[in-house]
Amino acid sequence: MLDKFQNNISENLPFLPESKLLLAVSGGLDSMVLLHLCQAMKLDISVAHCNFQLRGEESNNDEKFVTSYCEKNNTPLFVTHFDTEIYAKEQKQSIQVVARNLRYDFFHSVLINNEYDYILTAHHLNDSLETFLINFTRGTGLEGLTGIPQQNEKVVRTLLPFSRVEIEEYAVRNGIQWREDSSNQTEKYQRNKFRHSVVPILQEQNINLLQSFQNTLEYLNQAQSMVEDASHLVYSKVVTEEETIKISLTKLLAFPNYKAYLHQWLAPFGFTAWDDIYNLVSAQSGKQVLSENYILLKDRTYLILFPKKNEEHSDYYWIKKDQKEVKFPLKLSLCNVDYISNEIPNAIFVDEEKLQFPLQIRKWKEGDVLFPFGMNGSKKLSKYFKDEKFSLFDKTNTWLLCSNNQIVWVIGKRQDNRYKITEHTTRILQIKYKP
Repeated sequence: MLDKFQNNISENLPFLPESKLLLAVSGGLDSMVLLHLCQAMKLDISVAHCNFQLRGEESNNDEKFVTSYCEKNNTPLFVTHFDTEIYAKEQKQSIQVVARNLRYDFFHSVLINNEYDYILTAHHLNDSLETFLINFTRGTGLEGLTGIPQQNEKVVRTLLPFSRVEIEEYAVRNGIQWREDSSNQTEKYQRNKFRHSVVPILQEQNINLLQSFQNTLEYLNQAQSMVEDASHLVYSKVVTEEETIKISLTKLLAFPNYKAYLHQWLAPFGFTAWDDIYNLVSAQSGKQVLSENYILLKDRTYLILFPKKNEEHSDYYWIKKDQKEVKFPLKLSLCNVDYISNEIPNAIFVDEEKLQFPLQIRKWKEGDVLFPFGMNGSKKLSKYFKDEKFSLFDKTNTWLLCSNNQIVWVIGKRQDNRYKITEHTTRILQIKYKP
């Protein structure tokens, strides 16, 4: 398995051996094998562990297990704790969704504040099959059937080519210890129902189910790539982007499958009422369809897309010196601290004496320049968006925190290097974003 793991990295992820990596380690079988493989390859790794406090003493023992392993192997470790159940009730979301969001927020905050390059998780081929089945039963387009991507921006999944059986066999052969999560045995969660009840039946019908699934994923991903290529090509012929996005109906209707293109272009903006959108093509001028943040308007021979405006508020929002909290257009808290903590998600730490108050919260504009934290030199923000594969939706919904019109933080994404803490810093300001 080590050879196969090395080959996968060499062929598909060649940047990892030269990168500074943060491994998400729960203490379970999959993450402990990932940790062992990375150590065998002598990769530059640290470990991040989340204690969600959902299984009482079992959760605490998982943390002790990971902590003990890292201490014995001189591996840097970041640990955080969450009151997951309380947070789920406050947010009125499922525990699974809340835990996932908390986990990745923590990982990204550690990555940004400690200048790691990538986050490695231990998702494998069985996880991808389960995700495929869940999306299939919910109803999804082609994109929802392409499995878990091996890389999604800063998150990399190096175990995707491996089955759960391969991973367990490797662990047993190499004497790797791990912790069993009792919640994996219950069918309370949808994923576990597929794992324990559906997948075994499919494997009875085809003992090579996972290999067949891998082949299917390859075909589906190739098809999705073709769809995206066609979508971009038609988009360039049909759509113009200025202050708004204008879709020429005259040009669009020259394509028999125009509905597929509308779906591909508009889904990222939160639209779901597809029948209403398709009817908008032949509707009277002035008719419109709404998503949570956008309006799609029929205007003669065009569909025009633009964000909703809140007329009560200006485009700039100000933060006064010694202000401790911001409630609009997004929630921020500000406080002075004595040291940097790696256990605070969605937070940055800046040298307060470098700031010029009042600070600004605003949207991005052409010409904005970012000095990305952890990098040398500057980069146009538009180039940063492109490199990080921001969609137009992502760019439209990104807020900036600025000092004297210079970027301090692409909020929730990347801190600016000019305001980082140095050995000469005397006042540390913690700024926390509350999603």
